[in-house]
Amino acid sequence: MEARRRSSTKPVQSLKPAKTIPLEDSTKASDALPLPLYLTNAVFFTLFFSVVYFLLSRWREKIRTSTPLHVVTFSEIVAIFTLVASFIYLLGFFGIDFVQSLILRPSADVWNAEDDEEDHEVLLRKDDVRKVPCGQALDCSLPPLPPAPIVTAQKVFDEKPVIITEEDEEIINSVVAGKVPSYSLESKLGDCKRAAAIRREALQRLTGKSLTGLPLDGFDYESILGQCCEMPVGYVQIPVGIAGPLLLNGIEYSVPMATTEGCLVASTNRGCKAIHLSGGATSILLRDGMTRAPVVRFATAKRAADLKLYLEDPENFETLCLVFNRSSRFAKLQSVKCAIAGKNLYMRFMSTTGDAMGMNMISKGVQNVMDFLQADFPDMDVIGISGNFCSDKKPAAVNWIEGRGKSVVCEAIIKGDVVTKVLKTSVEALVELNMLKNLAGSAMAGALGGFNAHASNIVTAVYIATGQDPAQNVESSHCITMMEAVNDGKDLHISVTMPSIEVGTVGGGTQLASQSACLNLLGVKGANKESPGANSRMLATIVAGAVLAGELSLMSALAAGQLVKSHMKYNRSSKDVTTAASS
Repeated sequence: MEARRRSSTKPVQSLKPAKTIPLEDSTKASDALPLPLYLTNAVFFTLFFSVVYFLLSRWREKIRTSTPLHVVTFSEIVAIFTLVASFIYLLGFFGIDFVQSLILRPSADVWNAEDDEEDHEVLLRKDDVRKVPCGQALDCSLPPLPPAPIVTAQKVFDEKPVIITEEDEEIINSVVAGKVPSYSLESKLGDCKRAAAIRREALQRLTGKSLTGLPLDGFDYESILGQCCEMPVGYVQIPVGIAGPLLLNGIEYSVPMATTEGCLVASTNRGCKAIHLSGGATSILLRDGMTRAPVVRFATAKRAADLKLYLEDPENFETLCLVFNRSSRFAKLQSVKCAIAGKNLYMRFMSTTGDAMGMNMISKGVQNVMDFLQADFPDMDVIGISGNFCSDKKPAAVNWIEGRGKSVVCEAIIKGDVVTKVLKTSVEALVELNMLKNLAGSAMAGALGGFNAHASNIVTAVYIATGQDPAQNVESSHCITMMEAVNDGKDLHISVTMPSIEVGTVGGGTQLASQSACLNLLGVKGANKESPGANSRMLATIVAGAVLAGELSLMSALAAGQLVKSHMKYNRSSKDVTTAASS
């Protein structure tokens, strides 16, 4: 895993008799001790503190009995001698490196003599080169090269090998030995790329496993410091495909999708084509509000009910808004809904968050309210700023019913001839399949917000490409897909209703170069200065439109019996996996 380049050198013929300089002895002063250094240190530390305690005890006894201090016994003489000896040793121990450097350091005359000798040899070589041709008495071989730095070989496409200097080698050894915490490398070195390289090499040595194939170069590690990822050792490459153009609300969008699932982009692209040929889709934003629900506990259920009534009283809402909205100029409290479980109270705050996804923003606003309520309810015990009544990154009925983030509905009417020619199926087959699969089938499975074919596929692919939180695909993929024959059964009306799409165009991974480029492709990069929140709302409607295209295409493939065939074509590697792995 680690290759070291060694310079092959030939001895240089000296032009004059070499001055013999005795080699530096590697013997240390501590080698003369009868015991190992750590045992000797322990003995003298013990002696020092023991005799100090003994002498203080004896002198205290003498003072109490009015005995002169200068009258000492044999044991006290031994203790004083031991104290002096141990003190001298410990003083030398703390300065042992300095003492050794003084003892073993060559004198200035030796260094000056060597420097003069080297300068003299250089002058002689220059003079002899002009007089003696190569191949005769003068040896024209090159002088020895300095030792090359350690090179860690990596077989990663065209990635350059990582060069480890002697200084980095010392740090790596310290990390491996546990002397330097891996998480502190960025702060200690001040270079995030170098810290990642050192951590990566230390990890390989600790585990004995190679990270060949995980790229290190070509990434801005400064951009993730303190906000996206801790203790990086590289980055994962995920291909980004483009589905579209998706004609949505009269505007064409090229939808970036980061995925490793073959056929997904191609299928969504076919859905976009069918929608475009049918005149496009319409996407409507129904609600925009992120939620956070702390849980508090009281001594009695009555006190919990008192707080619930206070929070739900319309006369108190304006006061709560003033307190909550101090957290950010984009945070606007919309509602507070409470639920009681015994003497525990769950409060679900909903607020707009501008173009940010808004979890941190709303958490700060909730903390402001908790501090404010503590004055009127001093017996309130805040158990957690999040009590899972929000609910974040978990399938929950409260999100399915009340919504979280952006609630969007998207619809399109697909012409009958497009269903036949592009989707290779019929309107009747699609309507029947949707009823039996997405509605009845999901009900049989006890689905919660999963009345769709594969909404999470598209949501996750777009989320990764645009720097969203992939874990929030859990609630963001809540979707019900509806299909109905219209225009006397000739055309197909299809819609997707998604009550909790959680997206943002600022903060988190949206500021990374690749993800920022994908947002820019959609025209929603960064914050909208004219209308705060407009970019994130637009992104949510695009996500719903892409889901509509994906649902339409997959359902058509299932109705036409083409699912297995298409996956065999687009989702199967034609390479010899065994050969590829061995190479």
